[in-house]
Amino acid sequence: MPTGYTGILTTFGRVEERTIGAGAHLILPWQNVVKMDNRTQKVQITTSAFSSDIQQVDLALSVNYCIDQSTAQELYRTVGIHYYENVMYPRILENTKAVFSQYSAENLIAKRNSLSDVIAENTANDMKMYGITIVSIAIEDIDFTDAFTTAVEAKQVAAQNKLTAETEQAQKTMEEEATAKRAVIAANAEAEKAVIAANAELEVVKIQAEASLYAGEKEAEMNKRISESLTDGLIDYYWIKQWTGVLPSTVLGSDASYMIDLTE
Repeated sequence: MPTGYTGILTTFGRVEERTIGAGAHLILPWQNVVKMDNRTQKVQITTSAFSSDIQQVDLALSVNYCIDQSTAQELYRTVGIHYYENVMYPRILENTKAVFSQYSAENLIAKRNSLSDVIAENTANDMKMYGITIVSIAIEDIDFTDAFTTAVEAKQVAAQNKLTAETEQAQKTMEEEATAKRAVIAANAEAEKAVIAANAELEVVKIQAEASLYAGEKEAEMNKRISESLTDGLIDYYWIKQWTGVLPSTVLGSDASYMIDLTE
């Protein structure tokens, strides 16, 4: 018996209780040995399914599986050597169609890897009772009708164009907002400069007014003091001090109603 196989011993077609492992074995002429491959095997499946929105999908699957050596005899007794065709293949197709029918056509493309995992898990649960292990199931190819593919491409192009337009509009809006903000900042700066200049000018005027008021108050105070300090004698003194020695040519009378000429 080659390595990697379990020999199912039959006598006149009846399955014996014992199996034959790898190596050389003696069997009776009326006995037969059926080889059950325990190695990991791979099969390719092409099938079709429908999405939830009734889009036909053609797909290719690859399935890796193996049978348990300890249950190979029971698998042969209950199913036979055509266990793949009789139990595996129908369940794989059934699970694939059931999973694909839960998603729209567009979502099938995006969920390709997760779909493979779900199909493998469901099929593995179905095969446990037969001693068959599902190692992996991979979706190798998903193909839609030409009409659907064209529609998806057109939708993607439209979405990309929309995104580009929105991006350009957003960029333009940002630039306009930045320009408006700069204008506001500049206007505020000019206004602030004008306010500062006006306040400075007002402050100068105020200082000048206060200086003039102070100067006027000082002059008034000085004049007041001068007027308070003047006496008749002091006035006469200053008058005499400034007299040039020349007598006036005329004088007024006592009641100032007439003038006397002193030169005659």
